[in-house]
Amino acid sequence: MPDSPSPHPEGLLADGVHESLRPGTALLRLTTTHDRQGILDGAWWPRSRHLATELPGLISALSERLGPVTRIGLDTGAWDEMPTRMTVDDRVVHIDFFSVGDDTALVTRGDQDYFSLLVVPPETPPGAARAAMAEAVSADNPKQAVQILIDTSAGRARPTEPGAVDDHRREGR
Repeated sequence: MPDSPSPHPEGLLADGVHESLRPGTALLRLTTTHDRQGILDGAWWPRSRHLATELPGLISALSERLGPVTRIGLDTGAWDEMPTRMTVDDRVVHIDFFSVGDDTALVTRGDQDYFSLLVVPPETPPGAARAAMAEAVSADNPKQAVQILIDTSAGRARPTEPGAVDDHRREGR
């Protein structure tokens, strides 16, 4: 029987380049350095836009590694529904929504400890999703989430009103 991985002290990430948590369930990668110098602390690739289905797995995986998650901030345009709270593993997690469209999830542990995750759109092809997630957890990554998605062809086509031009085309990207 292989050795089980040694637990990491609560709140600290393992040393190394990256680590996948629960492959096949929560598609999550976390930066695994103690210094947290990059813009992003990890990446999450949900399989749908249904928050009630996707968020519990993310919160459970994060809580297991980082300690209790108290709040999570998400992009309004990325989800089909917008609850203000959810109970996961017998804990209430408050959910905030922002219309900035920056392709991140902001995770709060405790009162003021924040983690920023790139959110890869669910419809992203596997190769582009893996590339975006790998770039997000790279220790020397200087890019914002939206730029990573553009560079790896993982950017989502944001829904637009009939007759409207989507932001990427309007800005010439």
